[in-house]
Amino acid sequence: MKSLYVLPFFVTLCYSGVEISGPTALFTEENAADKKPVQVLYTMPEEGMPHEGTWLQWPHQYQYGEAYRDRLDDAWIEMTHALSDGEKVHLIVYDEEEEERVREMLAEDKISLKNIDFKIYKTDDVWVRDNGPIYAKDNKGNLVIEDWGFNGWGKKAEFENCDEIPERIANDQHKKYLDLNEVMINEGGAVEIDGNGTMMATKSAILNKNRNPGMSQAKAQEIFTRYYGVTNFIWLEGKAGLEITDMHIDGFARFGDKNTIVTMSPDDLLEWQVPQNDINKLYQSTNKNKKKYNFVKLPLTSENVTTAYGKKLDYPGSYVNYYIANNVVLVPNYKDRNDAVANAIIQKLYPNREVVGIDVRNLYANGGMIHCVTQQQPR
Repeated sequence: MKSLYVLPFFVTLCYSGVEISGPTALFTEENAADKKPVQVLYTMPEEGMPHEGTWLQWPHQYQYGEAYRDRLDDAWIEMTHALSDGEKVHLIVYDEEEEERVREMLAEDKISLKNIDFKIYKTDDVWVRDNGPIYAKDNKGNLVIEDWGFNGWGKKAEFENCDEIPERIANDQHKKYLDLNEVMINEGGAVEIDGNGTMMATKSAILNKNRNPGMSQAKAQEIFTRYYGVTNFIWLEGKAGLEITDMHIDGFARFGDKNTIVTMSPDDLLEWQVPQNDINKLYQSTNKNKKKYNFVKLPLTSENVTTAYGKKLDYPGSYVNYYIANNVVLVPNYKDRNDAVANAIIQKLYPNREVVGIDVRNLYANGGMIHCVTQQQPR
């Protein structure tokens, strides 16, 4: 079985606001006494909406050494190349020396820097989905940067540098900055939204004593309604302690659109160690209008993954952890015969975007795939 986000020699790792009223109002245990609805202050645009750009944190040697960095460079070059034709690519590099190194690699691959910019910020690792900025819109349609708390997936890895990234970006972009560090620990990969008022998540990655001790589900929903603009919740139990993220949702279930959930077959979900009760609940889930979702099922890899440098992993790879950009969909690929199967299914789901397979075998050995290392900035 897989052992995601666990390394053999180091640990790493993945609309305008309106006040809700009437039948769609969200009431929680905390506000039930006075029956005041939770106010939607901000709304997070769904990933498939038009982007201004994508954020990537480039791998470096300062935390885990040069071998770690060198094994990941090619994937970052491929992602940067594929993304830069359709949107800006914001590359976070550790220091000036790293910026020069990355510039040289991009030049060697004849990748234009026209849509690429560099930000020199110290980072602990590459998982910008979890530590990076969450862009939301206020009730006037203005973009704001939400800085949720990040503690290295429950203090399992170094996090102090990465935790500062959203505030640094907000300062550089002169955007309104919402400091939510004391409100909730919340990684981007822990939450999926359908762009139509529904959120999907595992309790194990949010309502966990290593993230938000003592927080109730009702309180979490109140916070997500206020800052994500969601009022309908699909909560799966998840599996705390399975891997460093405590089972992020984006490894096995995503919203393809407001009517579609992209996941795996029940048998493959069991192989992924998703609890049976969660599988049943997932397949019975409904949107905010109580309508059942359509389901698109992606395979796992046909074989356990072997890295490009020959390390045999004891678990298969997931294709669910893809990333939707303006012109392309970046899909994790593993040099497996099911790559073509998964790419074709995803291409049918997004006919107006080009599916680009990215070799994530070396990244996967360190615990994540494409969605884990990308973060969208809406237009």
